[in-house]
Amino acid sequence: MIRSENGQPRGILNLKAGERKFGLTRLLPSEHLAPFVSHYWIVTWDLRGQEPYVSEVLSHPSVHLAIERGHTEIYGVVKKKFIRKIEGQGRTFGVKFHPGAFYPFVNFPVSRLTDKRVSLESALGLDTQALESAVLAHEDDRASMAEVERFLRTRLPARDETVDQVRRIVERIIADPELVKVDALVEEFGLGKRALQRLFSQYVGVGPKWVIQRFRLHEAAERLAKLGPGETPRLADLAASLGYFDQAHFIKDFKALVGQSPADYLRRLRGE
Repeated sequence: MIRSENGQPRGILNLKAGERKFGLTRLLPSEHLAPFVSHYWIVTWDLRGQEPYVSEVLSHPSVHLAIERGHTEIYGVVKKKFIRKIEGQGRTFGVKFHPGAFYPFVNFPVSRLTDKRVSLESALGLDTQALESAVLAHEDDRASMAEVERFLRTRLPARDETVDQVRRIVERIIADPELVKVDALVEEFGLGKRALQRLFSQYVGVGPKWVIQRFRLHEAAERLAKLGPGETPRLADLAASLGYFDQAHFIKDFKALVGQSPADYLRRLRGE
């Protein structure tokens, strides 16, 4: 079951199958944390007596803090597909930072964290054991959220206007599926191409081209999931609408990331 205060989740592959295996709750942050935190996410599962389940996510350009007993870490942007096997019974409380909004907490290029997991001590100077104990002592999600926010407020940085700029750029990419060129961002936001690359490397952890392609593939996966039973995907039209010059290039990118061609992924969604 999914309960969300922040719209429907994007990027979770085969979401309907996942909903039968885990619960997902998403909570909005308080006013003080809202400039930095997109939302809090809580995943719970009880697969005792069942086979483990492998969850796959097309990651977003965001840093996450995941709090789980014995496994609390900071996750940088994952450039490929994020894969997590869940088994037995468990609960994870997560913090999804806005793209670019983790930088003020650490003041080093976020690209250092890309495709990496690091401890809270090394990244934020927080006591992992104390945070785990405080957050996971509560079964109520909002009580856990209050504990997380209390910890984050001890490290709350000053407002950084560049974070707001990065967020506007990323939101522009999300809002317009037809925006497929970095040059369009350069023109619209008045930044040089190299300056934009440096900005994203420092604040986001990946380049603007990666962000554009990732959200276009989010869009592709969502459109496939929305097809009705027996409806055939028009891959050439889908590829063109996402800025690909040809269908073959789109299929190649989709398969490289998802691990299946669009047609095979659709069959998987339909349980064929």
